Formats: sequence, C-alpha cells, structure tokens
Amino acid sequence: MSIKINKLEIENVKRVKAVKIEPTANGLTIVGGKNNQGKTSVLDSIAWALGGEKYRPSNPERTGSVIPPYLHIVLSNGLVVERKGKNSDLKVLDPNGQKGGQQLLNEFVGQLALDLPKFMQASSKEKADTLLKIIGVGDKLYEFEQQEKELYNRRLTIGQIADQKKKYAKEQPYFQDAPKELVSASDLIKQQQDILAQNGENNRKRQNLQFLEGQSADIQHKIDELLEKQRVILVDLETARKSALDLHDESTEELEKNITNIEEINRKVRANLDKDKAEEDALDYSNQYNTLTGQIENIRQSKVDLLKGADLPLPGLSVVEGELTYDGYKWDNMSGSDQLKVSTAIVRKLNPKCGFVLLDKLEQMDLDSLQEFGQWLEAEGLQAIATRVSTGEECSILIEDGYIKGQEQETQTQEEAAATEATAWQKGVF
Repeated sequence: MSIKINKLEIENVKRVKAVKIEPTANGLTIVGGKNNQGKTSVLDSIAWALGGEKYRPSNPERTGSVIPPYLHIVLSNGLVVERKGKNSDLKVLDPNGQKGGQQLLNEFVGQLALDLPKFMQASSKEKADTLLKIIGVGDKLYEFEQQEKELYNRRLTIGQIADQKKKYAKEQPYFQDAPKELVSASDLIKQQQDILAQNGENNRKRQNLQFLEGQSADIQHKIDELLEKQRVILVDLETARKSALDLHDESTEELEKNITNIEEINRKVRANLDKDKAEEDALDYSNQYNTLTGQIENIRQSKVDLLKGADLPLPGLSVVEGELTYDGYKWDNMSGSDQLKVSTAIVRKLNPKCGFVLLDKLEQMDLDSLQEFGQWLEAEGLQAIATRVSTGEECSILIEDGYIKGQEQETQTQEEAAATEATAWQKGVF
C-alpha cells in the first residue's frame, strides 16, 4: 500500500509563519494565494522534512523570527516525522514508538515525488530513459534503435543510388535498329575480302568462257578440217556453260556501308548496352531498398511488441525514436494535464510505496485541466499537494502572509506562545 501525508504542521520556514494542513488522501490539494505569501514554502518544507538535508533551504528560518523552524508530518503508515530545534534535527517515530532516521524515509519517499518539476523539465531523451529504466527494456530497445538506424542509413543510400540509376537509364537514348553486340571492323573487312575473292574467281571463269567462245568461232571456219577437235571443244564448251549458269555475284555494298559507319553503329550499341545495364542496376538497387524496408519494419514491430509486453506505468505510454510519447503525442504536444499525469505515473512507478507528489506553479493550467488531473489522481488513489497563484474556488486552502486564510486567529506559533507566556508572568506579580 502506498504511503501518503495525513497531516502536516509548519512553522517559521521561509515565508510560512504557521500552517496546519490535512491534505485529501486521494486527489489534488491546491494551496492557493497571491505571490510571496508562502505557498512554495509549504512544498519546500515538506521536501525538506521527508527528503533530507539536500532539500534543506539555503536560509530556512523565516525572516524576523527568533524561533527555529518546526516541521511535523504524520504519514498514512503511522510514522511521525519532525524537524525542530536549533539544528532542525530529524526525528522519525513509528506507531510503536521506535525511532528511525532518513534511511527509513528513503525506503518509501520518492526523490522525484518531492521534485516533480525536475522530471517534467528534463529533456525528452532523459524522460524516455527514465521510463525505460523503470520497465527494464532500455538496453534491448537501444539495440533495436541502433539496428533500425543502421538499416535506415543503408536504405537511404541504396534509395539514392537507385534513383540515380533510374534517372541515368531514362536519359540514355536507345536505337532499335542497332545490333546487340559491338561490330568488329576486322570482321567486316574479312567478309568483304572473301566476297571480293569469290567475285574475282567468277570473273576469271567468265573470261575463260569468252576465250572458248572465241576459239569456237575460229573452229567454225575450219569445221571441215577439225571435226575431231571441234567435238572435244564442244564438250568443254558445254561443261563451261553449265558451270557459268550457277555463278552469282554478291554485293559488298552493305559491308562497305557498315565499314564506313562502324563508329556510329558501335556508338548506338554502346548506348543500348549502357541503358540496359542502368535499368538492371536500378532494378537491383530497388530490390535491395525494398528488402531493407522490410527489415526496418520488422525491427519497428519488435520495438512495439517489446513495449507492449512491458509493465508500463500508464496505458498509452511508449517510447518512439528515443522520445517519450503518450497516446501518440510527444511531450511538447501533450496537454498540461497529460504531462502531469505521465510524470506522476512514472514517478510513482519509480517507487510504488510513495503515494504522493508535490507540484509547484499549477497556475499554468486551466481549470478544466486541473479538474481532469484531479479526477485521474482520485481514480489512481494518488495524492498531490500543489501550489497555484490564485484565490479562486479551485484552491483547497489559501495562504496569506504565512498563514492559512481564516485560521490566523486560531493558530498560535511557538514564537507567539512564548511571547504570550512571557507577558502573562512577571516576577513579583501574583
């Protein structure tokens, strides 16, 4: 069961003359009043009484007082905490009359509960680190964050390269009529030489035909004399004619054109090869980018699952990219009520035995936010003692000139009691 403040009495601390308060057990107790009346002194006194010497004000004695500060707090577990005397020595008594000290108080008094603004004013990362430390997943979440960051940077680089490759491929010309491979000038020249050689052979055969036909003409004049010779020549002639009928000359025009235009052809081929390579590279980097995206999403889901499985002090709390969030909002986008709610829940989780928090300067919150925060405190069974520069009805009590307004005549300080006693008794007077 968490421990709360049942009663507190403060005298002669800073601006406080004499104050007695019984805070509401569950919910918000607002100490109101104008500036410089002693509101913050009440919170400083509680922090000093329960938190120890490190919370001791630099000048705790009320200005003008000859009586030392007096602090008396009764806690819900029965402990009575007092600071009084010249040195404001601490005395802690349990219900059985056993004495204790600051070490006993430290077991259930949360340090941030005495100074909640310290947590609220911390950086986003510090708040997140505090939460992760409480729920015990800080190291694992940090590991996920580092993996995500590394993959994100790799994906960013891959994406930039993919975009460059796509842009380069898009800008490259493409020639549909160009061959798929580069053309070799030596191959084209060899093909040309082979055709020219074949054509030369064909020409030689044609010349031979002409020669034989000439001879045939001469023989015709001597046909009577050279019948036998004519028969042989006629056979050769017939053979030559049949051979000549199958001959066909090939054109070298296309090869000559290709040889002339080889550089232009190869330029087109190279352009097409560059475009094909750029498109292939772009597709490869796009695939790498998509793979990294999937890995990043898996890590992010692991982070979500890690926090879902953690014992968070408040539903809706999370840590996103190293920053504390509540219901999806970062700290600077939370309402004032939600900021108080988150801070109080985290501080309570730090030390579940401590059932109260101290809050200063709640004038920054509107009445609706105050009401909402108070209702949440009641629902959670938490106690908050807060100050507010106001004299409105939202204030539980009002401090005026070091007293609770309306109790000035009812409250008598040690200093006033001593003065009254000195006035009432005089030596030799009966």
